[in-house]
Amino acid sequence: MLTGWKLALSKLFIIPQRYVLAVMGLLAIANAYTMRVCLNLAITQMVKKNVAVEGDEHYDPNACPDLNIVANATSPVLAYYRADDAVLFEWSEATQGLILGSFYYGYVLTHIPGGMLAERFGGKWVLGLGLLSTAICTFITPITVKMGGATALFILRVLEGLGEGPTMPGLMAMLSKWAPKAERARFGAIVFGGAQIGNIAGSYLSGLIMHEGSWENVFYMFGGLGFLWFLFWTVLCYSTPNTHPYISDEEKKFLNQNVDALIHSKKQALDPIPWKGLLRSVPLWALIIAGIGHDWGYFTMVTDLPKYMTDVLKFNIKSTGILSALPYVAMWIASFFFGLVCDFCIKRGYHSIQNARKIYTTIAATGPGICIILASYSGCDTTLAVFWFVFAMTLMGAYYSGMKINPLDISPNYAGTTTAMVNGIAAISGIISPYLIGLLTPESTLKQWRVAFWVCLGVLVVTNVVYLMFAKGEQLWWDDVRKHGYPANWKHGPLPSRTVDSEEQKEKTDDKDVK
Repeated sequence: MLTGWKLALSKLFIIPQRYVLAVMGLLAIANAYTMRVCLNLAITQMVKKNVAVEGDEHYDPNACPDLNIVANATSPVLAYYRADDAVLFEWSEATQGLILGSFYYGYVLTHIPGGMLAERFGGKWVLGLGLLSTAICTFITPITVKMGGATALFILRVLEGLGEGPTMPGLMAMLSKWAPKAERARFGAIVFGGAQIGNIAGSYLSGLIMHEGSWENVFYMFGGLGFLWFLFWTVLCYSTPNTHPYISDEEKKFLNQNVDALIHSKKQALDPIPWKGLLRSVPLWALIIAGIGHDWGYFTMVTDLPKYMTDVLKFNIKSTGILSALPYVAMWIASFFFGLVCDFCIKRGYHSIQNARKIYTTIAATGPGICIILASYSGCDTTLAVFWFVFAMTLMGAYYSGMKINPLDISPNYAGTTTAMVNGIAAISGIISPYLIGLLTPESTLKQWRVAFWVCLGVLVVTNVVYLMFAKGEQLWWDDVRKHGYPANWKHGPLPSRTVDSEEQKEKTDDKDVK
């Protein structure tokens, strides 16, 4: 029972502690995404722009007119500078692509280890220290790149990815201990909305900051906000209700009675992760392949849309920031719409869960791919091009009703591990796509970008076809082999099982005697 300062402190909160965690979780994801994406916009102002004139071998007759430039006529090839640019570095498009993708080299490596650490030691410090390290890396980005150039920035972004990789697994481990079953949808809507809030804030605020000042300020601001978040996180949030020092007695009792992970934890202990079943599961690999396709399209938009708007459509940095944020606003709103429609159709029996996952995954894959192709064929009609980009991300909002929640369908018992596998392996797209786009767009012309967008459409369509062929919407046998048994063609030996101790065996015997 709470007494003294703990009781007094608990009475200061007007909302339950589980919703304090939900809000701080939202801010955690928002911070993670702002620190991840701020470079995507800042790099457009970090690199010197040399624009060839007519007669030069790289001259593009189809280039959109730029109304925000000042020409330095003393140069044999006119070097164009924007009045609001801070031009410092001469990096090729391929080098920029490597830098933009470097974050995901580290991010991929710590996804599964982060989940395992969170399950063993609790999510508070796995998540908190991971984001703190990301904030430090973000804050020191300006001085690092000025001292060490592209190589130093590449290494720093890898380190940043290493810190951010455990973010989602750590948060999921905490939510499993704090979210009652009847409130999970509410928790999900609050917490995972942080991703789009981060994308929106990262794009919009970066554009405003660089319009009024230097690109360095972007990293100082978002890194500073990361430090501030960590201070509040340390004081306000804890891995489980039972380790929280000033949660009310009523809420602690309620959570211990209504959160599955806290109820009879020993009786509900799972068997060891069935790696033999997971790694040979065709539906799981179909989901991973679909994840690779989705991330390819998503990272193309997140990472390279600011460059396309700046280099091809010739928006100034303020306009680029605002217009880069619009697609994520649309995606965020559309995700709620698609979720409501999906739940309604499943409840009415209009389609099965399996067909729902396939339908909404297809909408989120092929729809955006077609839209970005149409945007590239809009030429210099900036209004039409922006419309197609916004509509692309609107359709991508169906992703949350499709493959995003498919791990809960096929593996409710090991959803954390399967989610880490899908997210971690799929994030390889974040490494490949920016670099490949850099190779495909050496002069960043409209025709070169059109080829890059066709490649994106091809990846989205092919991976979606694989998902349509092999995806499942029900629990797979290896998730609960005691319930489903082994498939008839299984020839790889038994899956590992949990050792039942003598005390637990005695409890089971007593239960049988009572019956």
